[in-house]
Amino acid sequence: MGALSNVRVIELAGMGPVPFCGMLLGDMGADVLRIDRLAPTGDGIVMAASADLRGRNKRSARIDLKHPRGRDALMSLVKSADILLEGYRPGVTERMGIGPEPCLKANPALVYGRATGWGREGPMAMTAGHDINYLALTGALAMIGPPGGAPVPPLNLVGDLGGGALYLAFGVLCALNSAQATGKGQVVDSAMIDGIASLLTVSHGRRQFGQYIAERGQNILDGGAPFYTTYATKDSKFVAVGAIEARFYKALIETLGFDAEDLLQRDDRQNWPRLREIFADRFREKTRAEWESIFDGTDACVSPVLELEEAGSHPHNMERGMLVAREGVENPAPAPRLSGTPGTLSRPPVEAGQHTAEALADWGLDADLISEGLELGFLSDAS
Repeated sequence: MGALSNVRVIELAGMGPVPFCGMLLGDMGADVLRIDRLAPTGDGIVMAASADLRGRNKRSARIDLKHPRGRDALMSLVKSADILLEGYRPGVTERMGIGPEPCLKANPALVYGRATGWGREGPMAMTAGHDINYLALTGALAMIGPPGGAPVPPLNLVGDLGGGALYLAFGVLCALNSAQATGKGQVVDSAMIDGIASLLTVSHGRRQFGQYIAERGQNILDGGAPFYTTYATKDSKFVAVGAIEARFYKALIETLGFDAEDLLQRDDRQNWPRLREIFADRFREKTRAEWESIFDGTDACVSPVLELEEAGSHPHNMERGMLVAREGVENPAPAPRLSGTPGTLSRPPVEAGQHTAEALADWGLDADLISEGLELGFLSDAS
């Protein structure tokens, strides 16, 4: 029984933050019912259901929300839900008749979670965009990349997942806590540009107090510092160095075989390029595995840069159980780890419509309506 085992979540299927947020809630025990379209749109990245690990710990029902009886079915489900998640452009659910107003009227304690990129107001609210665009507009993208080179998108970790899904999950659980205390639900407006801006809180503080250089690769945390960056090894692999604090830097240079008295002072930024060259030459003398062995047990903050397929087999990650096998597929373990009610992998990734009749019945939908829907086609199973 997970920490959210008493929580029911409707997830209107889509891309971006919503499916990842639904996965996070499902990992912690929530009963997540994904409402899929009758047929895929054919737009976007096509991914097999078994490969889309965001679909784990959920059930799926296919409902035609453009059909009046399909909307009736959804509104019946809303009465039993604690949280609804949607990630459409502003105004879409309102035009469909399933926006916050009718849903909160049907269930006053409902938490209506909405994820957008640009937010629900402003001149760009209705404009299409992706993670990279939201990073660009918030200033985050300009900070990432090599000095003198182009900005580099950090996958979709910062916008879709960090600034989007995690803030959406945090927001709906805050609102759920309030609803359980007051009986009054509310709308959670989670815009990725807001989440990214929040993640940049420390950077904005440094910017305003002269502790940030507005050029990529010139700051401590952007790879500019020779003690916080990556270095190539003899076998063309890499190690990551994060020796920011003085005591960790001392361990770094001693383990590398340097005498602190013979090195340029790192506090002078003018010395950074030469220090980087010195460290780069030393790291190229040995393989990644050799350096990993040499630094093992030290506080020098040096780690091997593992490829994605290597990560699960590292001894530390293996002991932690970072990846968990489920029906032959490796899944990142539910996070964070709760001591009393830990997250679990209870269901593999779901096929669209895999549980239509079963899940709708469990959620209290009238049996006659289910039969009618399957017969008339506004409900559909996976076949």
